[in-house]
Amino acid sequence: MQAQMNKQTTYSIGDLAREFDITTRSIRFYEDQGLLAPARQGQTRLYTNKDRVRLKLILRGKRLGFSLAETKRLFDLYDLENSSARQLYTVLELIADKRLSLQQQLEDIKVLLVELGNLEERCRDELAEIEASKNRSSAASSQSPSSVQE
Repeated sequence: MQAQMNKQTTYSIGDLAREFDITTRSIRFYEDQGLLAPARQGQTRLYTNKDRVRLKLILRGKRLGFSLAETKRLFDLYDLENSSARQLYTVLELIADKRLSLQQQLEDIKVLLVELGNLEERCRDELAEIEASKNRSSAASSQSPSSVQE
C-alpha cells in the first residue's frame, strides 16, 4: 500500500488532451513556451500531477484573459521560491492590470454601442425617407388624368 502511495501517477499527452478537451498540439505548444516540462521515456511524454495542475491553471488563466507570458511569470515565481507571498502580490498586480484593461474595453464597447445605435437610427430615418418618397411618387403616377382635372 505504501509503495502505491509513493508511486507517482503519470498521464499521457492523450490523457490530458481528452480530460481538458484540447488538442495534443496545444499541449506541445505550452511545452514549447516553457509552461510544461514532462519527463520522457523514449519518445513518450510522461506528465505528472504537477503538469496536470499547471495545464489546468494555464487554461483557467487563458479563460480569464491572462497571457501565456503572465502565466509563465507566475510559474517561474513559484518555481524560484516556495514562499507564496511574492506570488500572491504578483497575482494581485496582474488582477489589477487585467481589471483596468477590462474596464477600458467595457468603456470602449459602450461608446461603440452608442455609435452603432446612432448609425442605425440614421439608416432607418434615411430608409423611411426613401420609402415615403417612393410612395409619394407611386401615388402621383397612379392618379388618372380625369381625377387630376376634377
